[in-house]
Amino acid sequence: MGNLTKLETLDLSYNRLSGPVFPGIENFTRLAVLDLSVNNLIGSLVPVVGRLTTLRSLSLASFFETNGGSILDEVGKLSNLVVLNLMNSNVVGPIPSTLFHLTNLETLLLSGNKINGSIPTNIGNLTRLVDLDLSSNEITGTIPSSLYRLTNVSYLSLSSNQISGQIENEISQMKSLMDLYLSDNRIDGLIPNTLVQLPQLRRLDLSSNQLAGRVPIEIGELSSLNFLNLSYNKLSGDIPFPFNASTWSHMYILQLQHNNLSGTIPLQITQLPIIGLIDLSENSIQGQIPYEFGVGENAGFLDLNLSHNNLSGLIHQSLFHLFTVDLSYNALEGPIPAEIWCKFPKKVLFPNDKLLNYSDNFPTCNEKNTEERHRNHIAIFLPLALVLALLVLGGGFYLFKTKAKKSKPEPIVNEEGDIFKIWNFNGKIAYGDIIEATQDFDISYCIGTGGYGSVYRAKLPNGRVVALKKLHGLEGENPVFDKCFRNEAEILQGIRHQNIVRLFGYCLHKRCMFLIYDYMERGSLFCVLRDEKEAVELDWMKRVNVVKGVAHALSYMHHDCDPPILHRDVSSNNILLDSRLEVRLSDFGIARLLDPTSSNLTQIAGTQGYIAPELAYTMVVNEKCDVYSFGVVALETISGSHPGGFINSMARQPGENDISLQDFLDRGCLHPLNKY
Repeated sequence: MGNLTKLETLDLSYNRLSGPVFPGIENFTRLAVLDLSVNNLIGSLVPVVGRLTTLRSLSLASFFETNGGSILDEVGKLSNLVVLNLMNSNVVGPIPSTLFHLTNLETLLLSGNKINGSIPTNIGNLTRLVDLDLSSNEITGTIPSSLYRLTNVSYLSLSSNQISGQIENEISQMKSLMDLYLSDNRIDGLIPNTLVQLPQLRRLDLSSNQLAGRVPIEIGELSSLNFLNLSYNKLSGDIPFPFNASTWSHMYILQLQHNNLSGTIPLQITQLPIIGLIDLSENSIQGQIPYEFGVGENAGFLDLNLSHNNLSGLIHQSLFHLFTVDLSYNALEGPIPAEIWCKFPKKVLFPNDKLLNYSDNFPTCNEKNTEERHRNHIAIFLPLALVLALLVLGGGFYLFKTKAKKSKPEPIVNEEGDIFKIWNFNGKIAYGDIIEATQDFDISYCIGTGGYGSVYRAKLPNGRVVALKKLHGLEGENPVFDKCFRNEAEILQGIRHQNIVRLFGYCLHKRCMFLIYDYMERGSLFCVLRDEKEAVELDWMKRVNVVKGVAHALSYMHHDCDPPILHRDVSSNNILLDSRLEVRLSDFGIARLLDPTSSNLTQIAGTQGYIAPELAYTMVVNEKCDVYSFGVVALETISGSHPGGFINSMARQPGENDISLQDFLDRGCLHPLNKY
């Protein structure tokens, strides 16, 4: 390759190239674009990169630079550079002043390294900068005033550093700013009210700092804002809100939790048109919960968390329409609406077991009555099966014992027990292995908790690590949950696919029921997309592989299984990722076999926001229902959040939405279009 002296563009990004960097790069005297991002290459470009003076774009994201302390010095010689991307490239040490001689730079991405020291004041020389990302480093000191004079910057991220000091009023000079991320630092003082002078600001994340005082009321005038996270600070006073809710017509995520906010919940907050998450938990908010929560066409997409406050009064029936709700640790009183009692986990109503009183005073969750109620609320897709899907946390004990009676247990040769053939013998030794591996399901082994069960990590005597979904004792006595349990065990026993979670066994004991799965180190796609650091690691090629993996799993279930299998609950929460971010489809509790001779009529099932709308009026389930859910997951994967507002706007005004792909993509991930 060193003989290609007239080469102008070399893009080898997103491959699986490994080993040392190939020689001869210094011979590319006309090279304008060099992109070696996201491979397994290792070595040093320090001796040669400074000679590539014609470079306009240099991208070495996730390239392991063995001489990371000198790479920026050499890059400082590339006076024509427009794009510099060294994310996750082992860059160490302070930012050299020579870097700020690159006055043509428009994109500077240095996140995920070990850069230390303060931000040099001469960063103000980079007047053409549009994208600046210095997040996830070890930067200290304050934000220099010269940075505020970068009036062309639209994306600024300094998150996850050790930056101190205050946000100065001069930030109002950054008129082009659209995305501002300063979270997870040591910034104190007040939030400047001059933020109102940033009319294009869409995303503002100041969470996990030491900000104090009142939230400026002027922040409610930012009409372009769709994401506001001020959580985990020391903010006080009332919840700020614009006089007219239509000012925040684009607001989708509002996080104010873990502050010292007081006062009551403003009525306008219930009128946000496309809101998806409101988290006001861990404050000192008083008064009643507005009835208007749960009213409106988009209520079914709202996650509402009001826990750990001083709220009083009644629990309104309208809250039933919400996607999720957490009212725990308040001073609420009065009767509990039957729909809410049956739909939401009890811990979001009464976190203290002593408050639970399973008597005739509480509504019973009869399956027939629940179905009738759900038909009455069909317009919001009625997520009865969301509850059931979350209950898939145990094993089909009844089925196991029935089989054990019909067939002779095979002799157990291994003293430790063969947990992976648990359905072939009585399970006593296997059960003992599980109890020992988790110390009788001690909380220290618990890695997650749902409304009806917990997930444990267990290392068996043979060294294998597995995940256990254990049903809570009370729910294990419910025949509906037992049916869901056995359904998952029965279906997963008969299928094997690289993109479907493996069921190793299931067990039942009078004290516990559990399913035994492959342990998936990274957890759900939902959580990975919403974790700032993990979302960056889930780069675009990996996201493509996630979407492809889910597609392969569904194709196998729909076309290679006889009869075809319908999952019926494809969502980002039910897509798990292993240590290599390979995908597995999970949670088959409400799956069913497709009968070609039947009408396949069904009740509404699945997770709210992922259910095909036509299912609400046809009540006929088929492969297309899974495909619709897959489409929602695909959109969520590339955008980084649930596309509920986008889907609604497309449905209301088809063909009238002019949406830029660049605006839709997850800005927390390395931009696939940053190439020149």
